[in-house]
Amino acid sequence: MARTARIDRKTKETDISVTLELDGRGTSEISTGIGFFDHMLEGFAKHGFFDLKCRTAGDLQVDGHHTVEDTGIVLGQAIAKAAGDKKGIRRYGSCILPMDDALVLCAVDLCGRPYLNFDASFPVEHVGGLDTELVKEFFYAVSYSAAMNLHIKLLDGSNAHHMIEAMFKAFAKALDQAAGMDERISDVLSTKGSL
Repeated sequence: MARTARIDRKTKETDISVTLELDGRGTSEISTGIGFFDHMLEGFAKHGFFDLKCRTAGDLQVDGHHTVEDTGIVLGQAIAKAAGDKKGIRRYGSCILPMDDALVLCAVDLCGRPYLNFDASFPVEHVGGLDTELVKEFFYAVSYSAAMNLHIKLLDGSNAHHMIEAMFKAFAKALDQAAGMDERISDVLSTKGSL
């Protein structure tokens, strides 16, 4: 049974459509109007083996905030919907990912409780048209709309492009692990009996 989801969300600020397949091959079709953000989402899909289509039309004449945050909301909703009842998934995933000077730790718990712990700062305010302060806003939106615990810590780094790219790739690897199926788990991985 395919674990897929399509979410459409339209407000006065953004018009977004996301299609996600958790058990994909890493293909993507991304268009958000922010080139560097597109590149990050393409990397997320490729390194998590997710098939992802994302079309975002946002009020970029204002700034990138609504575009990035709302895309995070919709992607998080798609993750939650595609994961379904979470029976048989590993639930936890983690990755320490190097990218040149940057080293990032990411840990995920698909527990049904939203929480973000984001420990990073960037040496510049912008990378390729993306405000670096929006990186945290994106992951906050994903974690809360997907109802996951998400911890991202920058362990080392000096180049903001590498730092951010390492975060997206580490998140992809950790999520792929957490959402992956384990034949030893017949129900959900919780003593409570539900996630």
